[in-house]
Amino acid sequence: MTSNPDSTNEEKSLSEFRRKVKSAEVLSASLERLLLSLRFTGKVSVVMENGRVLKSGYEEAYFRQRGNAGASEEIPQKL
Repeated sequence: MTSNPDSTNEEKSLSEFRRKVKSAEVLSASLERLLLSLRFTGKVSVVMENGRVLKSGYEEAYFRQRGNAGASEEIPQKL
């Protein structure tokens, strides 16, 4: 079996995103680029005190379109 190169790149990007959140690197420009490349639609939260990151996390949310002709309603799906 061969893996899809796009899928492999997305997995690497998602892995890097999770690593950055875990290590509290959520305020960097590189994280913003990762989020754009992943088309991330969830929430990234940061709790700071006295200029230091105390806690960071994220909620994944993906949207898909319904199969109705002409309708573009989105349905959120939490993972």
